[in-house]
Amino acid sequence: MTETTTKPGISAAIITDGDRVLMVRRRVKEGELSWQFPAGGIEDGETPEEAAVRETLEETGVKAEAIRLIGQRVHPKTGREMSYTACRVIDGEAHVADADELAAVAWVTLGEIPEYVPYGLFEPVQEYLDNTIAHAEEAH
Repeated sequence: MTETTTKPGISAAIITDGDRVLMVRRRVKEGELSWQFPAGGIEDGETPEEAAVRETLEETGVKAEAIRLIGQRVHPKTGREMSYTACRVIDGEAHVADADELAAVAWVTLGEIPEYVPYGLFEPVQEYLDNTIAHAEEAH
């Protein structure tokens, strides 16, 4: 059995609100990963979209709604199977809801992303944010 079949896949929530995206800073770094999107293991019987919504609520207190699956890959830094789901905020204010897992939360603009994630984002996620956030910025 390979590493990817023994460990559950990880689902990340790409949550935009206006011209910003929600990012979290883990208490324990995963290699070079410090800031990332709300994410966690996909549980038995759960879709990646359901896992993204659940993890967002558990970690940040934000009730989100899945819009669509953006893409999937094996993460180059962790080797874990990753799913990325576009979400929107339904209710709640982002805060550190799971202090064991998270140290901080931040709403980040498109221009600030490289400061948080210097090695760049998964291309389909970057394209989604470019399209979604750019349109929100134009609307202001």
